[in-house]
Amino acid sequence: MLQWLSQLHDLFPGLNVFRYITFRTGGAIVTALLFVFLFGPSIISTLRLKQGKGQPIRSDGPQSHLLKKGTPTMGGLMILSGLMVAVLLWANLSNPYVWAVLAVTAGFGVIGFYDDYLKVTKQTHAGFSGKARLAAEALIGGLAVIAIVHAGKSGLSTSVAFPFFKDLLLDLGWFFVLFGGFVIVAAGNAVNLTDGLDGLAIVPVMIAAGSFGVIAYLSGNVLFADYLQIHYVAGVGELAVICGAIIGAGLGFLWFNAPPAQIFMGDTGSLALGGLLGTVAVATKHEIVLAVIGGLFVLEAISVIVQVISFRLTGKRVFRMAPIHHHFEQLGWTESQVVIRFWIVAVVLALLGLATLKLR
Repeated sequence: MLQWLSQLHDLFPGLNVFRYITFRTGGAIVTALLFVFLFGPSIISTLRLKQGKGQPIRSDGPQSHLLKKGTPTMGGLMILSGLMVAVLLWANLSNPYVWAVLAVTAGFGVIGFYDDYLKVTKQTHAGFSGKARLAAEALIGGLAVIAIVHAGKSGLSTSVAFPFFKDLLLDLGWFFVLFGGFVIVAAGNAVNLTDGLDGLAIVPVMIAAGSFGVIAYLSGNVLFADYLQIHYVAGVGELAVICGAIIGAGLGFLWFNAPPAQIFMGDTGSLALGGLLGTVAVATKHEIVLAVIGGLFVLEAISVIVQVISFRLTGKRVFRMAPIHHHFEQLGWTESQVVIRFWIVAVVLALLGLATLKLR
């Protein structure tokens, strides 16, 4: 919204800075951070009062987790509110990519909120029906991909780009809607599965957001895109502002989510943030790179899939407990060891993903 101030640069030359994505991305980071800092305590107090017993804790999990009983969930409301305020202030609201990403974020956030609501009110881990939830996510993701396709350049917008190859494109036509929708839904649920320990999900999300903020900025700049030999997508650079807002809101949330957590992110936040990252990846034509940068989320999801398939087919478990972060806890790693080591893995994977920008 503040971007329009750049139109007054003839009267006030200093206002020209509002044209620049880098300046507005910095503004989004600071705005989201301050919003969560300022309103976080009151949000936590309200959620604690409303939820009573808080998020139910798995009885079959590590015994140390039972100490977290009574901690409120739905902390994603803090993140999403800070993110939305920052984006509405600093992003170019005439950009269709911005609205596609915000629609997925809000839609997935509502689904996650309803899931958290059922878990808290019924004090059970069985929330929203799995099939109904996936169907709702697929609908939202599919509509967002259609909007992205219409906003993009014909041919490129329905194609899958491959890292390390500057000219290799696979045009899927309108089957791209299915592919893009899958990426968005998969990303949302992968982040959701990762959210199981204090600070475990939010830091890798911020790392991925920072990486895709760089990718969005470079992909949306014709000069940088040409130099790096990546596919130029006009207008997609504006998504860097959204990625910046994630970093700011995530830092604010981490202040309250650091061990011992005062609040949990819940499905409200994890599902929405994962869907957001998936949508940015689709818009920037870096869907495959998302699997590298977000490799930690992929590993968490695969561990659950492998565990379920193995148990149904053989009656045996591959991991002591899934998702895989609980497996390492059962092996004797402390919660802080798991979290910090997973953060390190996330940083390494992000660097590998960013390396694909130059290795063409």
